[in-house]
Amino acid sequence: MLPHVNLTKLVPGLYEAQLAADKAADEAATAAGLDPLLVELVKMRASQLNGCAFCLRMHARDAIEKGESADRLAVVAAWWETQYFTPQEQAALTLAEQVTRIGELHTTPAPGVDIDAVLDEKQVAAVVAVVIAINTWNRIAIASHYPVAP
Repeated sequence: MLPHVNLTKLVPGLYEAQLAADKAADEAATAAGLDPLLVELVKMRASQLNGCAFCLRMHARDAIEKGESADRLAVVAAWWETQYFTPQEQAALTLAEQVTRIGELHTTPAPGVDIDAVLDEKQVAAVVAVVIAINTWNRIAIASHYPVAP
């Protein structure tokens, strides 16, 4: 178990830098024309893989505010077994999984999703930036033991 330290308070420069990285990733997603719901799905999937309850709750709420359905949120963890997600969303979720699990998957072939067929170079870069940003937030929240209560 990680020791209880609040990185946000004890290393405020890291927190400020992460806010800037997150803003840059979201701006890249907007500039690349990615749907805001796709971005929330990517953040949720990475947070699921990392086990970050704080970020999962935040991004589920954000997705609902942007019009996401309960059904789609319920199946994000097994998106490949459903018909709920567009090819572009499938490609983005594949990237989210590959980058989040890079240590174990970087040499494994991607599942049957043709990322290059549905995302252009700017969109791929934007999704990867969003995934890197949320993975860092997950680590900050988990290591800091951010509270998650009803």
